[in-house]
Amino acid sequence: MTELINHSKNKKGFGYVIEYQTVKTKLMGTQGLPASIVFQTENDFLKFIGKEKETAKFKKDIVSILSAFSKLKDWVLKYPQKVIDNDWDSILKVCTYFKHTPQPNLYIRELPIQVHTKFIERNKGIIKELLDILIADYIDHDAKNFESRFHLKYDEPIVRFRILDQSISHQLFSDVEDIGIPISQFKKLLIPIRNVYVVENKTNMLSFPACENSIVICGMGFRVDILKEAKWLKEKKMFYWGDIDAQGFQILSEIRTHFPNIKSFLMDRETFDKFFEGDKGKETNVEKELCLTSEENDMFQYLKINNLRLEQEKIPYEYALERIPQ
Repeated sequence: MTELINHSKNKKGFGYVIEYQTVKTKLMGTQGLPASIVFQTENDFLKFIGKEKETAKFKKDIVSILSAFSKLKDWVLKYPQKVIDNDWDSILKVCTYFKHTPQPNLYIRELPIQVHTKFIERNKGIIKELLDILIADYIDHDAKNFESRFHLKYDEPIVRFRILDQSISHQLFSDVEDIGIPISQFKKLLIPIRNVYVVENKTNMLSFPACENSIVICGMGFRVDILKEAKWLKEKKMFYWGDIDAQGFQILSEIRTHFPNIKSFLMDRETFDKFFEGDKGKETNVEKELCLTSEENDMFQYLKINNLRLEQEKIPYEYALERIPQ
């Protein structure tokens, strides 16, 4: 009781007021006992819980946000804690720029916004949430990374490939045959070729034999899906050669979702049985149905269940040369 009174507004000048009721008792007679406590003003309550400054900032930020972008009202109501936790002066500067220039085609470092570059990089999550609302008609909804989604330049994945036809290398690339370029440039290429080989092992890419009207691309493991942006590949005959293990067939399935006509080679049971040396693979728990032919799926299940692996480089070069499809 004493502690309750000592922390009341009557003692501290702020906080709660104790409301009493009169009670008659046999032992103590008539007594005034606390019936309820009441905060008479918002300020009494906020000062009592130590949230005066935070609440003042919250109210100020809401006014700033909704004055700049009324479309964010529902977001503000849904995420009050995010309003409290963030620097809205800087965030609104970023949002205002993108509202006026929704497809900048610049690096983050180049953006003419009066905030530190590091601020945007550190706050991509919340900036993404807001721009998804504010410039929804201008973003790439399928893009996974921030820069692609909002049409910014960035350090893109490099596609490394070799021109396997010397005449094409001579005519179009000044005899350069081993080339690495950003995916945004690769997807714009116009090369008069017929065949495209995708191989996971860099050594096999470098030693791939000459082939007329062909290129070979060095695969990037599960990052191979970046090739989906190169629509011109769909017009070519495509072939995939990966390690004979569960992950190899998962990667094949991934690329086939974008290029349905791609065919695997040197990933068959005959090749596996001929050169397998007892190596174990990486265990996988994938359960979804993969985009594989029945023969490929049988091989995938066999490798997955037994956790087996045959790497590309363990297949003799001469054997591989005889089985490269045309």
